[in-house]
Amino acid sequence: MCDSHGTPKIRGTMHERYAEILTPEALAFVAKLDGVFAGRRAELLAARRERAREISAGADLDFLPDTEHIRSDAGWQVAAPAPGLERRRCELVAPANRKMAVHALNSDADVWLADLEDSTAPSWDNIIGGQLNLFDAVRGNLTYLAADGAEHAASSQHPTIMMRPRGWHLCEKHISVDGRPISASLVDFGLYFFHNAQRLIENGAGPYFYLPKIESHKEAALWNDVFILAQNQLGIPQGTIRATTLIETLTAAFEMDEILYELRDHSAGLNAGRWDYIFSYVRTFAQRGPEFVLPDRDKVTMTTPFMRAYTDLLVDTCHQRGAHAIGGPAAVNPTRQDEEKRHRALAIVRAEKEREAADGFDGCWAAHTAVIETCQEAYASILGSKPDQRDVRRAVNATAYDLVSLHGTVQTISLEGVRTNVSVALRYLAAWIGGRGAVAIDNLMEDAATVEISRAQLWQWIHHNSQLAEGPQVTRELVERIIDEQMAGLTRGLDDTTSARYQGAREVLTEVALGDYLPGFFTPYAYVRFLIDRPLRMSGPLDPEDLRQSEHVQSVSHAHSAA
Repeated sequence: MCDSHGTPKIRGTMHERYAEILTPEALAFVAKLDGVFAGRRAELLAARRERAREISAGADLDFLPDTEHIRSDAGWQVAAPAPGLERRRCELVAPANRKMAVHALNSDADVWLADLEDSTAPSWDNIIGGQLNLFDAVRGNLTYLAADGAEHAASSQHPTIMMRPRGWHLCEKHISVDGRPISASLVDFGLYFFHNAQRLIENGAGPYFYLPKIESHKEAALWNDVFILAQNQLGIPQGTIRATTLIETLTAAFEMDEILYELRDHSAGLNAGRWDYIFSYVRTFAQRGPEFVLPDRDKVTMTTPFMRAYTDLLVDTCHQRGAHAIGGPAAVNPTRQDEEKRHRALAIVRAEKEREAADGFDGCWAAHTAVIETCQEAYASILGSKPDQRDVRRAVNATAYDLVSLHGTVQTISLEGVRTNVSVALRYLAAWIGGRGAVAIDNLMEDAATVEISRAQLWQWIHHNSQLAEGPQVTRELVERIIDEQMAGLTRGLDDTTSARYQGAREVLTEVALGDYLPGFFTPYAYVRFLIDRPLRMSGPLDPEDLRQSEHVQSVSHAHSAA
């Protein structure tokens, strides 16, 4: 089936049933993808870094002049919705662990976004265990044993499954080719597609995906070529794969037409990934002037002008091209609040989702099963019996200035905002080091994006000596004192194992928020320090090149066709 492109080597521990996923044939398929696309991936990641340097040096973001013909051509459309994706009013995003998978498949969501990315801590067990759970789910064999001994099974009538692989910037250290860690994106996509694509088609749906952390249409084009090659290799008709692209980076917001165009035969629309988008705004302009400094993160909402411009443009772009526009997550976790607070939380969700639907979105995300009904009702109040509102068009004229401007935004930073960023980051990171990627904190379901916003804001505030509403400036010394205070409170009375996780969380936060250099993401460093199997962990001081080993491709491929 596959030509030889280097022999993949499993470096992670083989546990029960792992051999069902890590078969020689599946690994050869992944190696084929790596052999064709690893060099191009490395080039695009290098281009990301170069563009980031240019923006930091003062280059302005704007719509691309050399793709204006794509934006101005009203004649092209993306493919019609695929089977099982006609209605997407509420999509539940949840990790692919066994318990959450059963709950997701028994829910009233239209789609289960089985997440191997931000809501999964990417340990070897979580990644391959997640693949096993998806393997069983697709075949109707998914069950889990509850603490009380009761066995729960997934319903035969369940939401459509979409899978989110890890982003292009991440590697999988437990599988190598020619001694080089392999792309995490290709591992996640390749194993899932190889084992499940045909069965999903037989079940009446297909292999559907969410694409995270895209920063340009060229990265979308790379995914499209991966899809073409994968379908060719397994004899699956072209266009069977469908993928929704998360617009969660600032640069991608300027290339939404182009991203849809590159993926048009495989596109399932765009999603407004708001938390990551806010993080991307901070990261993109972290070294620019104070005019780009955001206030406390809870003050940046979907009605903040630059966020409003981005979402309005996303909906208009999607509907012009016949694509679904999917809104952001309802992150409230109302299950452990008293009844009055629970109803108040659900009322907030309802108002948010009604506004979203009124703005033209075709559906939204939910981060907890407890809010699915509210999301469904909110969208029904606007859409009625229609499956979507792709026929709705509004006059939108979002300029490049609108997409980046903080005009009218009160840029107030408070001491409580600094404390919140430190506290939430430490709590999430401690759970992440312990293997959990979806964490309930202060009645919100948080994922990795929460840490990214929090630590990037801390770095930016320190870099610009931003002044607090209370008077003092934000300095490294101030943040370190707050970390000390938070650590003392958070670790009081904990056992040694949990305390050690908090110490690891402090190490990660110090590395990615308090140094001279702002890393693109916290995950590469934290992954090699804490989540990979112990014999493979990197020790001692690490520099960025240590974290880019998967990009050290001996012979960079320039073959941009997957035929």
